[in-house]
Amino acid sequence: MKTLKFVRMGLVVFAIFGLMAFAQQAQTQTKKVNHMEHNAVMQECAKACSDCQRACDLCATHCAHMLHEGKKEHLTTLATCRDCATVCSAAAQIVARGGPFAGIICESCAIACGQCASACEAFPDDEHMKSCAEECRKCEKACKAMIKHMPSK
Repeated sequence: MKTLKFVRMGLVVFAIFGLMAFAQQAQTQTKKVNHMEHNAVMQECAKACSDCQRACDLCATHCAHMLHEGKKEHLTTLATCRDCATVCSAAAQIVARGGPFAGIICESCAIACGQCASACEAFPDDEHMKSCAEECRKCEKACKAMIKHMPSK
């Protein structure tokens, strides 16, 4: 009788451990799927930041030429584009590697891109400025999407 009791208890313990292992495996697979989806959003954001950084650097150079020609109204956009390019560069690097400060840098990047886009949009007839503003808006949108996708703590 005691032997039968031990056998039953052993079967119950075995069944519990089996279910726990199965549940843990299912949870691990779910985490991998979520991570892959999250990674895709992060990589899209990193690319948008990198593209924006290059557009802002190009626009800053354009603004420097405009200043040289005596167009002092480009001084503000020169500084704005340079700073935005720097923020975007940092964001691209941190987000691409999935760093712990990805959400923080993307919040800053979205703000910087919004302000840079507004500054460049003040020159609607200038193709360099228009292109920069468009890239900034794309980056701003990508950063905001990534922030929404970040897991809440």
